[in-house]
Amino acid sequence: MYTHPSTGINIPELLKRYTAGVRNFDGVVLMNANLQGVHLGSIGFAWADLRGANLVGVSMIGANLCKANLYQANCDRAHFSETIFCGADLREAIFTNANLNESDLSGALLNGADLSDANLHMACLSAASLRGANLRGTRMSGAKMWKADLRGADLSGADLSDANLSEADLTGANLNATDMSETYLTGAIMPDGSVHI
Repeated sequence: MYTHPSTGINIPELLKRYTAGVRNFDGVVLMNANLQGVHLGSIGFAWADLRGANLVGVSMIGANLCKANLYQANCDRAHFSETIFCGADLREAIFTNANLNESDLSGALLNGADLSDANLHMACLSAASLRGANLRGTRMSGAKMWKADLRGADLSGADLSDANLSEADLTGANLNATDMSETYLTGAIMPDGSVHI
């Protein structure tokens, strides 16, 4: 497996280079960094180490965070529209009230993440792991969630209208007051363990 070499950089230097037009910061190491409210649209953070980072209110619209590590990062109210998170480690991260519409989170690890009241309209979460995730009130209309692992997730009050959950695993999930109108569930394992036909 290819792993990108680690790259150390401080925040002032990152912002200076970004302002000068540099967009590729793949593999950068910014553990526990404070990037609150910073605008970094279209930035390249593939393989970046952002564990525990403060990304509250950050704007990374159109960014590439493929395979990035955001374990326990705080992304409350962040803007990640059309951002690539495929294969990223987002376990226990906070995405409350975040905007992730049309983002690619396919294959991402979101176990224990808090996505309550987030916007995931038309996002791709195919084969993503969301075990035990908090998705209360999350807007996921039109989301692609084929083969997603939602075991034990709290989806109460979520909007899953017109979403594709074919072959998803919803064992033990909370679907209280969840909008599942026009939701595609063929082959999905329902909360009671039954398979939807």
